[in-house]
Amino acid sequence: MAVILHESSLADAAEDLWGKLPGHRVEILNGSIVVTPPPDGPHQMTLTWLTVEFHEAGVKRAGLRCVPGIGLWLPTGPNDYAVPDLSVVEAGFKDALVEKNCYAPDAFRMVLEVTSSNWGDDLVTKVETYARTGIPVYVVVDRKHDLVLVHEDPVGDGYRTRSTYKRGESVPLPPPVGVSLDLSVDHLLDGDV
Repeated sequence: MAVILHESSLADAAEDLWGKLPGHRVEILNGSIVVTPPPDGPHQMTLTWLTVEFHEAGVKRAGLRCVPGIGLWLPTGPNDYAVPDLSVVEAGFKDALVEKNCYAPDAFRMVLEVTSSNWGDDLVTKVETYARTGIPVYVVVDRKHDLVLVHEDPVGDGYRTRSTYKRGESVPLPPPVGVSLDLSVDHLLDGDV
């Protein structure tokens, strides 16, 4: 905490932490700095598998891109931003740059998080934050509880619809994502390809 006390702003403190903690993800959610350690192998294997699945489903032909780890500017505070594990964005998302390598929310169709040690943020804080931001679809690969959750149709600080999928099932992505794709819950949870 001493670092935060000596910084001129929350954004400066986050940037300082990012520089001092290589490989860690630093975000500002609802005015608080959240630091996540580097992901494990299965986490990254899930993201690699998803990137291939989106490519094969024609994400580029649909005028979209599947991009891991890009910044999402949040309207929840003056310096708030998140770095979702994976995002489906409009092809021209680079034109929506706000600042600090973060892009405007209206370029995002879907964000996806694979839970790690900070699973509570993914299951509560980010549900509220992404809903308030207007992200149409938020998917959580909940490795803590062995489930996949799909949130869609944001309203206020929540989503109108939350679907839960268990092992042995497939997750059909909702139409706002922009590509038709059914994803194996087992592959999402385990990172197996």
